[in-house]
Amino acid sequence: MKRALIPPALRDACAAAGMSPGIVSGTHVFLTGVTGAGADGAMPQTAEAQFHACFDKIAAVLAEAHLTLDAVVEMTSYHVGLRGHFDLFDEIRRARLHDPYPAWTAVEVAGLRRVGAIVEIRIVAQVG
Repeated sequence: MKRALIPPALRDACAAAGMSPGIVSGTHVFLTGVTGAGADGAMPQTAEAQFHACFDKIAAVLAEAHLTLDAVVEMTSYHVGLRGHFDLFDEIRRARLHDPYPAWTAVEVAGLRRVGAIVEIRIVAQVG
């Protein structure tokens, strides 16, 4: 059995897109790739603001399942210009995720669907 996780602030955007930001399936939560865009589609102009917005959005989706970022077991991050912002991303990642750190793969890509996005993060979290 699966259950959608949709924070109230994202309900309209998710309905329009025909997607769920997160799905609980068994003992795991699978999150759709998250960029730093707001519910209105506006993209923050700085890398730092985008990174914080991504983790804030991930936390909001996990909260719908009564979970925190400590439930994250796997993370894949997709970056446009990875080497130019890796240190900043890693600093923010380490401030938001804690030991034991989740498994993580960082991938450099040529582009992302959201105009202006420099990162998209996909998460798998453990329930319970």
